[in-house]
Amino acid sequence: MQEEHVGVNRRRFLKTAAVSALALNLVPGRLGATSFQADTLQVWSCGGLAEAFNKANLVYKEQVGVRIDYTGAFAAALGKSLLGGAVTEVFAGRVLKLAKKLREEEKMIYFRPFCFTEYVMITPRGNPANIQSYEDLARPGVRVILPLGASPPGGEAVMGILKKSGMAEDILKNTVEKESCVIKMMPKIISGKGQASIVERRLIRMAEFEGQVEVIPLPENIFHPGPLTFTIGVMKYARDRRLADHYVDFVCSREVQDIFERQGFISAYSDRGKALVEKLGVKDV
Repeated sequence: MQEEHVGVNRRRFLKTAAVSALALNLVPGRLGATSFQADTLQVWSCGGLAEAFNKANLVYKEQVGVRIDYTGAFAAALGKSLLGGAVTEVFAGRVLKLAKKLREEEKMIYFRPFCFTEYVMITPRGNPANIQSYEDLARPGVRVILPLGASPPGGEAVMGILKKSGMAEDILKNTVEKESCVIKMMPKIISGKGQASIVERRLIRMAEFEGQVEVIPLPENIFHPGPLTFTIGVMKYARDRRLADHYVDFVCSREVQDIFERQGFISAYSDRGKALVEKLGVKDV
């Protein structure tokens, strides 16, 4: 899946401020009265999580009274910045290797499993090319558009799926366009310019695309494992460690994980997520 900014310049950090008021109804009740030294908390995440984090952060502000200073950006930029000396208090990152690297360099105090992404095939409404399985992407004449130029790990993840399918060469022959931005690619599938693509499920849960494509599952055994994992951890720069821990507990709670599941992610604390935690070895170093 592709870590794209929801903005014009996808090479800049995205400060996501717009949130849905409906999020207020997603978590019942209010957290117990808690006071902290700080009244704001800086949180960074990979951009694919932005919509869900916006909703969760609104709930946190309403329930706890702490404003979340949130930044979402594509994975490679965040990792490079944090390893190079940039500072945040809580980080929800993609790719387990990055979290382990931050721990090894003592920039992160700890991390926890957070959620997982998964990939699906999409077609225009009505599925005009009758795509039923990934083998159909290799049928002569099928117009495939793939986000192979998307920033890491996006394009690499899709290419990994093609390779594990054993049909990369034939599918690439049918690929009429290699898109660099998955957000820009989606309308091309919706309009029928492309008859099929492979994307993260989160894309089809975005408000502007939901209900506008057909969705065909892919078998998990062809997923490239690296890009599937999201972790969340507290950085050594946290001004109020108690607040940072509280926030991590909050977003890992069952109620808030439901928000992320509605946006197309697999909760690390669901039965399926727990199996993936064990399978992929998502454990702190």
